[in-house]
Amino acid sequence: MRVHAYAADEAGGRLRAHEYEAEPLGHNEVDVRVTHCGVCHTDVGMIDDEFGVSRYPVVAGHEAVGIVAAVGDAVDQDLLPIGQRVGVGATAGSCFRCQWCMSGRHNLCPHKDNMVLRGDRGGFADHVRASDWRFVCPLPDAISSADAAPLLCAGSTVFNPLVDNDVRPIDRVAVVGIGGLGHLAVQFLAKWGCAVTAISTTPDKEQDARRFGATDFIATSEEGALREAANSFDFVLSTVSADLPWDDYLGVLRPRGTLCVVGVPPGPIAAATMSLLPEEKRIAGGVTASPTRNRQMLEFAARHGITAAVETFPISDVEQALDRVRRGAARYRVVLEL
Repeated sequence: MRVHAYAADEAGGRLRAHEYEAEPLGHNEVDVRVTHCGVCHTDVGMIDDEFGVSRYPVVAGHEAVGIVAAVGDAVDQDLLPIGQRVGVGATAGSCFRCQWCMSGRHNLCPHKDNMVLRGDRGGFADHVRASDWRFVCPLPDAISSADAAPLLCAGSTVFNPLVDNDVRPIDRVAVVGIGGLGHLAVQFLAKWGCAVTAISTTPDKEQDARRFGATDFIATSEEGALREAANSFDFVLSTVSADLPWDDYLGVLRPRGTLCVVGVPPGPIAAATMSLLPEEKRIAGGVTASPTRNRQMLEFAARHGITAAVETFPISDVEQALDRVRRGAARYRVVLEL
């Protein structure tokens, strides 16, 4: 089968039409005919070789939504029938042998099928392959395909830490950055039952943040804003890809509070010892979830009407879509329609 995709041949290069011959379907593999694919900042980073790991040609895309077109002979079609609407997210398979897989943490498998590292086998294409059917998520009817795409990475990234860090409905929480990740985090936490404070550099996004469910707002450009919030939160989720004054953010935590970082700051995360030790505070990391938790995330989103705010572009306008993401201009996620 010939797959028709859009690839970059060099760092920062424009995308061109690209074709490759798909290998024969493996026993556990699923072929998905793509109808929508989200555009994540990581996709732009791979096209631009921002992380120094790109292998060209690069076909980006790891938030793919579409229809099951074919399955391997080991796939139970009662569970994943041909024609089922599904999503294939950041992780499309794992080894199912290591201690992380055996404990249900497939997302931490050192041999996982990481979609962003595949080279020319990404989701900006008419077909995408999941290396294991257990990573293919049937989509709830209540969530449209365009809305579902960003949930497969951005939604998973912000939902997973809520469970991992035992965030409770009685907790006071804050979300740093109201962007592609942050606008979903605010919605999840608000529906979780928490009192949510949105934190952004300027007041520009306050109205949007409150619409997403924030009960309070902090603009860090205002003098002393973080100091006034000292000892306020049980959990702070940082979704920004920027270096922050880490001691100041630890300072807004209550005793035993957690600062969880899911954005990718360019520099090291450094904090004073006394910002952590006396009140048993923690700094934690977060990544996209396991297959089971991704299904739970989608069910939770469907139940509570949580959707990404999306801008859709036909695949023919992919360069315009990428430009929106590069400039941080999207409000709040970009989705390609194939």
